[in-house]
Amino acid sequence: MKRILLNISAAALLLTVGAGCRKYVEIPQVGLKTLHNTSDYQAMLANYTDIDLTVSYPMWGTDDVDVSDGGYQNTLNIYVANAYTWAPSIVVDADDQDWNKMYKQVYISNLLLAGVKTSDGGTDAQKNNIYAQALVHRAYAFYTLVNIYAKQYDAGTAGTDPGIPMVFTPNLDESLQRFPVQAVYDQVKKDLLAAIPDLDNKGAYTNQASQAAAYAILARASLQQGLYADAAKYADSTLARQNTLLNLEDYVTSLAAYPYRLYNPEVIFSKVQSGGTATVPLSNSLLQLFDTTDLRYQLFTADYTKSSYQFTGRFYYFPFVALDNYFTNGPSVAEMMLIKAETAARAGDVNTALDQLNALRKHRFKAADYQPLTATTSNVLVTVLNERRRELMARDFRWYDLKRLNKEAGLATTVSHHYKGQVITLEPNSNAYVFPIANKVIQQNPEIVQNPR
Repeated sequence: MKRILLNISAAALLLTVGAGCRKYVEIPQVGLKTLHNTSDYQAMLANYTDIDLTVSYPMWGTDDVDVSDGGYQNTLNIYVANAYTWAPSIVVDADDQDWNKMYKQVYISNLLLAGVKTSDGGTDAQKNNIYAQALVHRAYAFYTLVNIYAKQYDAGTAGTDPGIPMVFTPNLDESLQRFPVQAVYDQVKKDLLAAIPDLDNKGAYTNQASQAAAYAILARASLQQGLYADAAKYADSTLARQNTLLNLEDYVTSLAAYPYRLYNPEVIFSKVQSGGTATVPLSNSLLQLFDTTDLRYQLFTADYTKSSYQFTGRFYYFPFVALDNYFTNGPSVAEMMLIKAETAARAGDVNTALDQLNALRKHRFKAADYQPLTATTSNVLVTVLNERRRELMARDFRWYDLKRLNKEAGLATTVSHHYKGQVITLEPNSNAYVFPIANKVIQQNPEIVQNPR
């Protein structure tokens, strides 16, 4: 029986990526666990800190946030400040936590893929399910990484644009040359489609990969590529398996019954944003999109006086942080409805787009305050995108949306941030939309080519 050793508690499990004799990973030889039984592999998928945590930097670079208050700026750690100002380096001589977290998930996924099929004590169906879940987690990690550390997908250049290193085994001697962006998207979809037959329709908990989760990531990736027919198809497949929305009016008087994310019927695949701060000041451009009767405005934003920080305006106030600790940014039922709405709008199907938007909005207002949206062929797409921004605010969604929408002249956005007495501007399609790879990673792995800034 093949045995794989992993220090599952080591914070530095994948500090840097390397090959051969290079400094690939520091794994202290303490607390080692032998992966032997099928249940050992299943337990790895339930390790919250290793599997659920994702990224935080992209949100700070968007036009959803406004950290112009000088006092608040003094509270930011250097990584958040650098992300907010699109600095040439997010980290200088330290580890990039966003990079580390996602490659740690790749490493764990590869451990599962390499060993679960020959593990003891499980049925073939259980082993195949764990294998399929690992494919979904790896696909999600690759998708996230390519949208942070590579250019926006462009069909004309994706075959040559540098993407990210992709590793497919837990061995430490794989090449770390960057695959093209097209190859990364192809791999993401290949993994997801291969996983679907062995997954449950829905997981018992939202952090368990399911068919609904796989189809949702396929929908998200297809939207990012501009493959709108595919995005609509995969969103439909997701919603056929999971389509429940919470009615926010039920939680106006008390939040005590609001479901924990692992049981939240809206959450399709629980991934959570980590790092930074729980207080995210919101921009006027975002707040102006809300009607004040919108329960997302009332429940998920708050006046600065409710914050422990001193600044003016409102901030992203997710009161369920007490339950969740982090903001959720994995696929949700609402996101799939918004994908359906956008693809319909782009196809000129105004009625379907509005049907999806209004079905969502009925659950976001008190019945007495609800008013259906209306739109015409000429403005329905902007109507959808505004709703998307409201529903998915203050998470990494907006970064990915800015990148893809900047390819369309009528939807491109120039973002300006005020910081330390300066106005810093991010132009559409700027190189600053591609995060720099940490210097430490480049120094230890010189075949990884740095991104231009």
